[in-house]
Amino acid sequence: MENLLTHVPEPLRGVLIKHRELLKFGVVGGTAFLVDNGVWYLLKLTVLEPKPTTAKAIAILVATIVSYILNREWSFRTRGGRERHHEAALFFVVSGVAIVINLIPLYMSRYVFDLEVPHVSRLVQEIADFTSGSIIGMLLAMAFRFWGYRHWVFPDELGHHDDTKVG
Repeated sequence: MENLLTHVPEPLRGVLIKHRELLKFGVVGGTAFLVDNGVWYLLKLTVLEPKPTTAKAIAILVATIVSYILNREWSFRTRGGRERHHEAALFFVVSGVAIVINLIPLYMSRYVFDLEVPHVSRLVQEIADFTSGSIIGMLLAMAFRFWGYRHWVFPDELGHHDDTKVG
């Protein structure tokens, strides 16, 4: 990513370099988003059709594992200093809270607002599921994860973090 940033014109390059950690987090999040939704729809439209919240929880768990690996090795590679098992435990605690945050809008959509068949059409149900589970829930969880990862999981304990240079 750093090599790509050298080809971006100023002043945009300066902004991207300053916030490169957030940019990398966003790329990892986009990847996890694709994994999450791919697994969710695979499960939701097959073996877990009557249990969309369970399917979403499993999908988020799979995406969280992918996210840990990519965040540890790329987004926050200059941060940390903890032993891996301690870091991984904190990552999964923060992610567990984020899973609950992510599931709340989907749960509300389905079981509080009754946006499910037979109360609404299949199309409305799917739009409501996607909007609540993959957009609203994901955005809320993403904001919490970024904050939690930076403060608890990958803090700048080693003082290596430098957002001012490309490289």
